[in-house]
Amino acid sequence: MTGVTSSNYQAAPRHIGRTIIAVSSALAAATMFASLAQAQSCQDLWVERNGYYKDAGYCFKTARAISFFGNAGCMYDDQAAVPLPRHIRSRIEEIKWLERSRGCD
Repeated sequence: MTGVTSSNYQAAPRHIGRTIIAVSSALAAATMFASLAQAQSCQDLWVERNGYYKDAGYCFKTARAISFFGNAGCMYDDQAAVPLPRHIRSRIEEIKWLERSRGCD
């Protein structure tokens, strides 16, 4: 019978363990994000997306957004002019994709 025994076992180099942990962590994060994205309704996605604009001072134009968020303190009429960090703009694009893929209005 062949197999690994205490006499022929060789530990994997330490960096392999760290790589496995990093890959496992990345997979767990991707799975968690996918589950979270699936759990968000169209309304949740709409609120999250527009919340970023509200927090940054965007002046909403639609009755729905004005009713929900209001325009008090708004400073920007053009979404492209709203100063948002790159990671927030990326998240907004991701939300738009999710909304389109689900047929959200």
